[in-house]
Amino acid sequence: MKAIKKLGICMDHANAHLIEFSDEAKPTATISLDFDHQDKDETLQRSESEMHNKQQHRQSAYYKKLAAAIKDCTEVVLFGPTHAKSELFNSLRQNHLFDRIKIEVVNTDKMTDNQQHEFVREHFKKFDIKIL
Repeated sequence: MKAIKKLGICMDHANAHLIEFSDEAKPTATISLDFDHQDKDETLQRSESEMHNKQQHRQSAYYKKLAAAIKDCTEVVLFGPTHAKSELFNSLRQNHLFDRIKIEVVNTDKMTDNQQHEFVREHFKKFDIKIL
């Protein structure tokens, strides 16, 4: 039987913190958008539309990295203060490979690392049913 993997992702448009729900403490993994200010300045000097196009390609690659991290999960909660979580959710729903994964989107304020871990723990605990 496949192990149930539950994952919480606290994200914005540039960074995502992946927090696995488990009995043991695991480090938080981070996936970041590869777009720095130097790239933005250089591209912007040539053309604003080129800069926008380049940023969209990088945003797409960022969401693909997150999708790869999610593909083996059974349950995922996307949370954070921006609309990035909804954009990722809509992107995942267009791909039928993610139909079997329960994905929830929750709006939250900005959180510290400890608050993020506590949020994931509490979110999945309320749905965690133990059979005796």
